[in-house]
Amino acid sequence: MSAVSDRLPAFPWDKLEPYKKTAAAHPDGIVDLSVGTPVDPVPELIQKALVAAADSPGYPTVWGTPELRDALTGWTERRLGARGMTHRHVLPVVGSKELVAWLPTQLGLGPGDRVAHPRLAYPTYEVGARLARAEHEVYDDPTELDPAGLKLLWLNSPSNPTGQVLPKDELTRIVAWARAHGVLVFSDECYFELGWEAEPVSVLHPDVNGGSYDGIVSVHSLSKRSNLAGYRAAFLAGDPAVLGPLLEIRKHGGLMTSAPTQAAVVAALGDDTHVREQRERYAARRTVLREALLAHGFRIEHSEASLYLWATRGESCWDTVSRLADLGILVAPGDFYGTAGGSFVRVALTATDERVRAAAERLGAA
Repeated sequence: MSAVSDRLPAFPWDKLEPYKKTAAAHPDGIVDLSVGTPVDPVPELIQKALVAAADSPGYPTVWGTPELRDALTGWTERRLGARGMTHRHVLPVVGSKELVAWLPTQLGLGPGDRVAHPRLAYPTYEVGARLARAEHEVYDDPTELDPAGLKLLWLNSPSNPTGQVLPKDELTRIVAWARAHGVLVFSDECYFELGWEAEPVSVLHPDVNGGSYDGIVSVHSLSKRSNLAGYRAAFLAGDPAVLGPLLEIRKHGGLMTSAPTQAAVVAALGDDTHVREQRERYAARRTVLREALLAHGFRIEHSEASLYLWATRGESCWDTVSRLADLGILVAPGDFYGTAGGSFVRVALTATDERVRAAAERLGAA
């Protein structure tokens, strides 16, 4: 067991515990803007679909029900502009973090193979490479990477943590480069529904991929857009030549989404109203927090999409974390996402309206 765990870095969130205790000691309680876990209710129509499928004594299928696959293909065409999607182009997964962590292993990568991800990025991209004993590296522009031995290229737009959105022409250029060099592209698009000052574009859009899904797969999650983090509901869409072998591996490994969750996803992807309502909640919280941070002397970079504000005071991120913890506000240090984030903090929009107002009032009074 230790041989596997020794490959991994220290779990970053454990380092935040002392600051969480400080913030929790505030007389008016903690305002937790760190992890980014949804706090709003699961929409009623999704709960009803889950309950209606609760009597599910048999094993679910890894590939999902035909109704689920119809929902996945329909949503990718309606929302992402994908064309010609069939059941072979989609694959449900047990939450996106599981997929990210184990994808290099499931792709058969190992020593000598390389996995690349953005310089500022979700730390699980690196974890996945480490678990497979593959090499990992960061990039600013992926087309400047040496393609030799580069087996997996992670894109992330909108970005976690920065909220940056890659423009359509940039995505098109990267996809063309990757195809020319035989590099598999996985595009993490889990915050696709949460564009504020920029409109996210999927690698599945024909303007990006030229009408072909060869060598590209997009990753989507219902955790944030539908408040389903507790359901562990996500999916892949793209190249059947990649998804087919992944399906076989996942069947052998028993990596299946529960039957009630599959029914809930069908309901969630078939309804755009609850997504619009949740967007409005986050937009209002974003406005309050953004104005309060700016007035407090922060500078905000990117943050044109996703569930976070990428903010700096020009000091060590841990000094900022400590300063805010004294105000009862907990945020994520930017170096969780790479050394380039050493002077930034990530501020999540995932707190109740009341807690967000409390944070703004504390920042205003400090």
